[in-house]
Amino acid sequence: MMDLTGVRHVQARIAQLQEQFGMPGNMPGTDFSQKLEKEIQKSLGLANTEKVQETAKAAAEDKSQQLPEVQQTEAAKKVSSKLLDDMPLADQNLSTLIEAAARKYKVDPKLVAAVAEVESNGNQDAVSSVGAIGVMQLMPDTAASLGVDPYNKQQNIEGGAKYLRQMLDIFGGDLKKAVAAYNAGPGAVKDYGGVPPYKETQNYVSKVLDIYR
Repeated sequence: MMDLTGVRHVQARIAQLQEQFGMPGNMPGTDFSQKLEKEIQKSLGLANTEKVQETAKAAAEDKSQQLPEVQQTEAAKKVSSKLLDDMPLADQNLSTLIEAAARKYKVDPKLVAAVAEVESNGNQDAVSSVGAIGVMQLMPDTAASLGVDPYNKQQNIEGGAKYLRQMLDIFGGDLKKAVAAYNAGPGAVKDYGGVPPYKETQNYVSKVLDIYR
């Protein structure tokens, strides 16, 4: 803000002189005080305008600094949404659980989703004739070794993702062998040096990989 103390003092002194010498305020050459007052008001208005402009500029700069973060957040949401849409399962809640489990165990979520679809069509209530349970069709003994409750949907999916991770590690990242081992067990895959010659397992591997790809 402008310091007008000195200017006000000059105005007051001019008024005193006009009164002392009986000089009317509207005489030629004596309207300096009025003109000065107008200039002061103009200056004040300019100062306020400049202050508003500075505030607006600062706000704009602050907003521009925040924009990249907002854009990154929106981009991340779009990527996550696209990933879920690409999964074979229609249940978005199930797909969200699968994505979380896959990230936890560093497995492609589309692979986990493909296994879930072939195993149970994503149905947590599914129980096979041999006693496999839930979305990922975990056998009770396998679930126990993985440290999960197969009757809990989230834990069932995490158990399946963890088991897939183990199979991928055992077979050096070989996708076909890992999927075959998920169905027939790692022992059978090792014994045959690849996908066992079981019709069920061969069909299983084909279905999973067809969905995955």
